[in-house]
Amino acid sequence: MLRIKKILKFSIFTTLTLIGLIVLYIASAFCLSRIQVCEEPNTKDEVEIYIKTNGVHTDIVLPVKHSQINWSNEIKYANTKAADTSFQYLAMGWGDKGFYLETRTWADLKTSVALKAAFALSTTAIHATFYKKIVENNTCRKILVSNEQYARLVKYVSDSFQKDKEGHFIHIKTNANYDKSDAFYEAKGSYSMLHTCNTWVNNGLKSCGQKACFWTPFDTGIFLKYNNSKTK
Repeated sequence: MLRIKKILKFSIFTTLTLIGLIVLYIASAFCLSRIQVCEEPNTKDEVEIYIKTNGVHTDIVLPVKHSQINWSNEIKYANTKAADTSFQYLAMGWGDKGFYLETRTWADLKTSVALKAAFALSTTAIHATFYKKIVENNTCRKILVSNEQYARLVKYVSDSFQKDKEGHFIHIKTNANYDKSDAFYEAKGSYSMLHTCNTWVNNGLKSCGQKACFWTPFDTGIFLKYNNSKTK
């Protein structure tokens, strides 16, 4: 009987601790994502970039070709099933490699993949998707940046890719593509509850002097900063 009581107490303590940690995480995410990092003042509107969400995950969307960089030199059209060179925009999202390659839908999510992702125990990848046009709406917001700010963002995104000995992005050969216009690449860093795909985008916005959250693991905080029709 004593042994049963000890087990019961431990179970209750463990459950309450877990619930407490979850509540603390959600509360921290809510509060810190509402603290705004303001954009740099008095900058020129020279390059259009976008942020795009599917309701959970946020991508950074950039022009494929710009005077500063032609992304298709590294993220090649030929690495997609469509191999269509007419695409003008490129959406890039950073995240857990297991999620990207093994979880097409939430029904496919394995406990092992979720635990590895939550506690930074697996590798990461960048999911790159080409688009012919971008439609601005509640899930896709345009942001205007200067050429100098865009250069900083290019460096931030480029530095997130793993590179081979020749300095080229490393394409992941897989059949786990979501569509005919996407491909996966090896990325740097570890995914965790504290550093998610949305944290990566938020840090990217900070890197180029745009409105951002102090910290956020979710997309909601980011898009609250860009919830009106006039973006800068």
